Amino acid sequence: MAEPTSRILIVDDREQNRYVLARLLKRAGYECEQATTGREALERVQSLPDIVILDVNLPDMSGTEVCAKIKRDPATSQVSILQISAAFVSNEDKAKALDAGADGYLMHPIDSVVLVSTVRSLLRLRKAEMLARETATQWQATFDSLQEGLAVVDGDGNLSRANQAFMSMCNGDGSTALGKPAADLLQRNFGTAEPLSRSASEHYHGEFQVGDKAVQVSVAPLPLGKGRAGRVLVLADVTDRKLADYAIRTAERLAEGGKLAQALAHEINNPLEAAVNLVYLAQIATVRDDVQSYLQSAGDELARVGRITKQSLSFHRDTSQPTTVKLAEVLTDVVDLYAKLASARKVTIAFDGNVADYSVLGFPGQLRQVFSNLIRNAVEASQPDSEVIVRMRLAQRAIGRGARITIHDRGKGIPSNIQHKLFDPFFTTKELKGSGLGLWVSKTIVANHHGTLRFHSRTLRGFSGTSFEVFLPVVSQSL
Repeated sequence: MAEPTSRILIVDDREQNRYVLARLLKRAGYECEQATTGREALERVQSLPDIVILDVNLPDMSGTEVCAKIKRDPATSQVSILQISAAFVSNEDKAKALDAGADGYLMHPIDSVVLVSTVRSLLRLRKAEMLARETATQWQATFDSLQEGLAVVDGDGNLSRANQAFMSMCNGDGSTALGKPAADLLQRNFGTAEPLSRSASEHYHGEFQVGDKAVQVSVAPLPLGKGRAGRVLVLADVTDRKLADYAIRTAERLAEGGKLAQALAHEINNPLEAAVNLVYLAQIATVRDDVQSYLQSAGDELARVGRITKQSLSFHRDTSQPTTVKLAEVLTDVVDLYAKLASARKVTIAFDGNVADYSVLGFPGQLRQVFSNLIRNAVEASQPDSEVIVRMRLAQRAIGRGARITIHDRGKGIPSNIQHKLFDPFFTTKELKGSGLGLWVSKTIVANHHGTLRFHSRTLRGFSGTSFEVFLPVVSQSL
């Protein structure tokens, strides 16, 4: 008989995050459910999913608070929790989540391989814990063969029985503690009696560092009959798991560093190439004014490299506040950036801003990313000796007045049978040359700026082409 599919509850108020996580996990063979708030998560966790993937930043309560409530509830305390975050990335944030009961912690952007491996690791741990609990109820047959330290605490709080593993973890002290308060034994060996300080009907799950070892302590109620209740005390050496978790986090940081380096190299290539060419022109120029002009332009390009580098270094710091952004300046920068690429493909980029300068409230780096993606796509889709037209006009929509930016190319157009997939994550028509995330990310950024992104495309010979339209609410207009 096949084992049931593991169920995973994804809790995140951002639809795009839930979509990507669910897609990756379903592809790995897991069944996924979704929740958008902490309250909804606490309701859904009562169905006992195998793992809860829990965002730290939720609209009604923090993910750390939700985690603590799940772990405090005896009915759900054994559900594994993997906390994720894009903003809370410090060691203090991780420690706070782990102290609240989280079994793992990952940061956005999450690598698909690391995500699936972490889920598998948590599922393996959960399965081991379930096996330990089952064994505790049938200890007569297997009591002394368990690797976990296992002990039975009677209704008076005294240690009534312990296996060899338990004795070893207590440095042999358990043999002399039989019949004596188990709380005193924990106090001597682990520096705390907290696991046994609660009601006998409560579950407990925690970890303690003993020298260079990490020991997981679990306490579960044990019915003894005649209305009396004892407890089962389980000790597990999780040092290897901790080391494995550390290795996973280290590998994740290295992977993120590699992606950042790749993105940085790609972004600074164009301005560096331009600076090299300008320096060469300055070297062969015979007129002093030309030399000064070339060097000034080269300096501007190198300054752009510096700005790009600073932006890249702060890529994961999602703490900046929106500012007033002049769209004409952003569009001019992007058009200038891709002018050489377009020229090499015998394509011209024409920017018509209608003289007016519209300002929006937002993040200039993100808006540059949107327009860079759209203009680059238009250039790459264009036929030789054609023109990409970038226009900006004031428009009135149901959501209010805004700037309407259109990017139009004379390419072959987008086939109608794939147009509905264009904004789907991981969908690309560029095969190995594209990640399939550009338009999806762009649409998300525009939506976060309270705008819209849509397109129209035709494939009719002689009339083919694609137009993308970005609408952004304006906060001011300077004529």
